[in-house]
Amino acid sequence: MRKPILAGNWKMCLLSQEIATLIEDLRKGTEGVEGREILVCPAFPYLAQVARAVESTPIQIGGQDCSWELTGAFTGEVSPKMLKDVGCTHVILGHSERRHILGEKDSIINKKLLCAISVGLNPVLCVGETLDERQAGKTWTVVEAQLEGGLAGVTMDQCAGLVIAYEPVWAIGTGQTASPDQAQEVHGQIRSWVAKKFGPEFSGNIRILYGGSVNPKNVDALMAQPDVDGGLVGGASLKAADFSRIVHFETG
Repeated sequence: MRKPILAGNWKMCLLSQEIATLIEDLRKGTEGVEGREILVCPAFPYLAQVARAVESTPIQIGGQDCSWELTGAFTGEVSPKMLKDVGCTHVILGHSERRHILGEKDSIINKKLLCAISVGLNPVLCVGETLDERQAGKTWTVVEAQLEGGLAGVTMDQCAGLVIAYEPVWAIGTGQTASPDQAQEVHGQIRSWVAKKFGPEFSGNIRILYGGSVNPKNVDALMAQPDVDGGLVGGASLKAADFSRIVHFETG
């Protein structure tokens, strides 16, 4: 049985006092939750603050990105060793906003992933298509290429903690959401691809998250799909009541 992961990506939002209030409310709203993992990913300046605030709670923290180098003269970059040092367990890599706004290529994402793995961070590898690509019938072609590029040269032993997040770009921050059937179709294809690369046992254990305007109203239907193992949540993770409800999803 795969344990679901509910991950909040706070992006470039919230200042320290807002974070303090949000974490306090999340501590209360997620108290006693069992059988699922909770992850929040603040902006870099607030990781240490959040790490202290979630001590002795089930809430884990992750970075929103990292460098492909461990140390050195790379002004403005953040090493995966630094993320690990402040208490991160995960790091988001290949998010569509980094791919499409900042121009990151699969080769760069792959280098970051290998570097993160080397220090024991669990990478959350994001893949997904744009609206034009979906309308052109290229969804799986795009997703497969991103998987192959992002996981190039990675062995099964290296990626024991790997999480994959399918995030259709057209549904991120737009209020549009892939239907449960659309999400399941791509998640199923991802799991089949992983089975071919790493074997059926590994494929059966990997968690595949859905990201793209997950909210309290659609989370139950999404989580009821057999290959949807959690959510990578954007805007709804900035509101304690909404994210707590997502964490408490019900599948009937």
